[in-house]
Amino acid sequence: MRGKVAYDGGGVRPMIIQRAYKTKLRLNDRQRTWALQCSGAARWCYNWGLEAMIKARENGRKTSVLAEKKRLNAIKDEVAPWLRDVPYVVLQGAFDNLDAAYKNFFRRVKAKDTKAGFPKFKSRKRGIMPFSLRGHLLVTATHIRLPRIGLVRLAEKGYLPVDDVRILSATVSESAGEWFVSLQVEQTIPDPEPATGPAIGVDLGLHTLAVFSNGVSFDNERPLKMALRKLRRLSREMSRRKEGGRNWTKTKNNLARMHAKVRSVRRHLLHEISSYAVARAKPQTIVLEDLNVRGMMARHTLAQAVGDVGMAELRRQIEYKAAWNGVRVMFADRFYPSSKKCSACGYIKADLRRSDRTYVCESCGVVLDRDLNAAINLAALAG
Repeated sequence: MRGKVAYDGGGVRPMIIQRAYKTKLRLNDRQRTWALQCSGAARWCYNWGLEAMIKARENGRKTSVLAEKKRLNAIKDEVAPWLRDVPYVVLQGAFDNLDAAYKNFFRRVKAKDTKAGFPKFKSRKRGIMPFSLRGHLLVTATHIRLPRIGLVRLAEKGYLPVDDVRILSATVSESAGEWFVSLQVEQTIPDPEPATGPAIGVDLGLHTLAVFSNGVSFDNERPLKMALRKLRRLSREMSRRKEGGRNWTKTKNNLARMHAKVRSVRRHLLHEISSYAVARAKPQTIVLEDLNVRGMMARHTLAQAVGDVGMAELRRQIEYKAAWNGVRVMFADRFYPSSKKCSACGYIKADLRRSDRTYVCESCGVVLDRDLNAAINLAALAG
């Protein structure tokens, strides 16, 4: 769940916020067929619009995504009469995505980005394309009503908001054989009361994922490393089978489910840490390290372990949850010696190695866990 805050005209405190709620759907065979049809229509419209834009540029004809969408509406019954069977908002959403792709491309070109990334055609081999719905959307504790298909059962009861919300859109997507819906809603909430608890520092690492200055720690479950043996076996099995065959498809689905499990385990752990940092600890200030994750990923000996942690996602979760709960977030300077500095006397231990898990101060003699010492130093920056 994520969101952004909209401020009222005269103040700085949030009044109306936009949030996204994502949950799993329980589709029957008829509903799954309908979802696949909508996904195929969205992919076809996206590719048709992209091809029309490319041909117009080659022929020197000025056009736009909006103009091509209107042209398709005029000839839809001739070129693709089956598009009448899906909601119009699905087709409109596909062209909106194409328009956003073009705008992002030109924005990166103006910024002289070496990886401008011209829009690419969508292939069914690369997965089922998500599609967006708007209009007649209704949510209950157990079901959601989607256009044309009616009520669809939710896998999680009571998670989606029901009262005092304005549903803006719904995006239906598929991952590893499971279907999900993401609701973009607009909510009016009371101003969050500023938290009054003591400041906490959070030290992130590979040995222990997160250590708080109050002594609470979360172990790194290493979901990718734990599943790497099975992933390699499935990858070898898939490479030995004929592409497109029944056994190849079966192995491909098993591999996708394994990757989805790794993502779910990692996401659950990160939400558990961020929820504790904001909602359970209730500090006035959270101090994090400004880590150079890109530089850490550049080292081949650390790249896989760093990527398995998801530090950027944890930082994102802490930031938006802190905004909802009136908690201030600070970031220590990238070169601040939080691990080398003694939290008791301030002595800097320059010869501290990465393998040293215990901090022993040569000045005052304090003996402390390395990560806990760093977290206490970070908390002290809150002032």
